[in-house]
Amino acid sequence: MLVAFSVAPSGTGHADGSVHDAVAAAVRVVRDSGLPHRTTSMFTEIEGEWDEVFDVVRRATEAVQPFGSRVSLVLKADIRPGWTGELEGKVERLEAAIEEQRDV
Repeated sequence: MLVAFSVAPSGTGHADGSVHDAVAAAVRVVRDSGLPHRTTSMFTEIEGEWDEVFDVVRRATEAVQPFGSRVSLVLKADIRPGWTGELEGKVERLEAAIEEQRDV
């Protein structure tokens, strides 16, 4: 399964609304998990089996809790049994389709 998630605190007390310290704590949990992952400016994607992925999401959310009075979690999952390597595979197929359309 692939999961894209974003976790951030609110009520941080930072005048500029910055949450980078909290997000860094969450991303550290993801990186330490050993699961395939990618972090962008808005989401972190992680790939693995249901229980291991959701354990990482839970621990990443818990890592953010000390940074604010509340935590917001946004999550999207692509559950496709029997498929692995989709963190890269989906993007590779998309790029190939774009190239094919350019050739038409």
